[in-house]
Amino acid sequence: MAERFDPLATRIRACRVCQPALAHPCRPVLQGSAGARIRIVGQAPGTRVQASGQPFTDPSGDRLRDWLGVSPERFYDPALFAITPMGFCFPGLDAKGGDKPPRRECAPLWQEAVTEALPQVRLTLLVGAHAQRWHLGNRAGRTLTETVLRWREYWPEYCALPHPSWRNNAWLKRNSWFEKEVLSALRSRVGELLPRED
Repeated sequence: MAERFDPLATRIRACRVCQPALAHPCRPVLQGSAGARIRIVGQAPGTRVQASGQPFTDPSGDRLRDWLGVSPERFYDPALFAITPMGFCFPGLDAKGGDKPPRRECAPLWQEAVTEALPQVRLTLLVGAHAQRWHLGNRAGRTLTETVLRWREYWPEYCALPHPSWRNNAWLKRNSWFEKEVLSALRSRVGELLPRED
């Protein structure tokens, strides 16, 4: 039997499984409610999110909200959006100053339970290769670009996206079809799923 979302979220926020491997305190970050119709599965929190405790409080979040065509107020409404990354804690920085990949311990512990606790979700955004490989399995392409190019194969249950980081600016310039095709369809779908604003 599926666990209700609120008690599950409380358990996730209390998780310290990765603490021995981290140089900073575990701070699992997520949002949502059992009634959310759109789910965002990203990579893992970055340094700013580690500090704020709120998902996507950084330039990547600004770009993602623009992609979706939603205001911060709607984006941060847990009744509308569930945000449940592959790794709930900031994994630390690599030698080049970039974020490390999500901790391997996290997804097997929580992703299936989170999916079951969000029965109203009609669209799951898979942001980045880690989320795409986990949730699409052998349906994912060999590369992120291939997976995103095949977005219609997963539609309307899933939408595969590159990470909205500035590090992907070159990718976005090389792949102009992404904005014309994927983002156009995505904004329409989000508009269908969200209640009308007063």
